[in-house]
Amino acid sequence: MYLKKRKDYIKELKTLFWENQINISDYQIERMAHFAELLVQKNEVVNLVSRRDIDNIIENHIFISSFITEFLPQSANRFLDIGTGGGLPGIPLAISKPLMRGVLVDSTGKKTEAVKEFLQKLKIGNLIVENSRVESDEFIKKHKNKFDLVVSRGTVPLIILFRYSLPLIKEKAYLAAIKGGKLEDEFKTAELKYKSHIKKSTIFDLSYKPNNIRNKKGKKIILLELTK
Repeated sequence: MYLKKRKDYIKELKTLFWENQINISDYQIERMAHFAELLVQKNEVVNLVSRRDIDNIIENHIFISSFITEFLPQSANRFLDIGTGGGLPGIPLAISKPLMRGVLVDSTGKKTEAVKEFLQKLKIGNLIVENSRVESDEFIKKHKNKFDLVVSRGTVPLIILFRYSLPLIKEKAYLAAIKGGKLEDEFKTAELKYKSHIKKSTIFDLSYKPNNIRNKKGKKIILLELTK
C-alpha cells in the first residue's frame, strides 16, 4: 500500500481550502498535514480512526474538522470536545482558531495518551486533554459553567449531548454536533426534553468542493444556541 507523505497531505489540504475559498496560512496547513501524519502512524497501534479511512484522512477527518469553523459563532472562545478519539475535531479546530482554548476529553486512556503525544509534537498550546467521563462528578466540578461551545463528532445521541453539556456550559453557549444520516427524529427527541434550553437551532449540510458539492457523504452539522 502506498503511504502518503506530508507533502501529499499539504497538497490535498491546499486544494480543499482554496476550492472552498477559505483563508488559511501555510503554517496552519503544515500543522494539519503533520497531524495527519502522526494520526496515521499512531493508528497502526491504537484504533483512532477507521482503517478504511486512512487514504481519505485529509478530506474525511482533518479538513472536515477545520471546515466546521465556517459555521461556528465568532464569539465562542472556550470549547469542549466530547469523545475526541484521536483529537477530532478538536485539534484541526484549534489549529484553525488559535485564539480559542479547548479541552479534549475521552474516556479511553490509550486515545488520550495518543492525543497528548500529538499536542506535544505539534506544539499546540491552546488545548489540554483529559482522560475522563464528562458526566462524572469530578469532571463537572472542575469544569462547571466554563464552556461557550461544545463540539462532538459522531455517535453520541443529541439527547445525551444535552445532558452532558448543560452543567458545563456558560449561561449562553452553543452545541455543535457533526453527524451523518437523518437528524430529524434525533433532534425531535432531544427537543422534547430540552426545549426550554434551545434558543435557536440550525442544520447545515457539510457540502464542499470539489468532491462533495451535493453532500453525497451525507454529513451535517447541527448548531444549537443554548441557554442554561
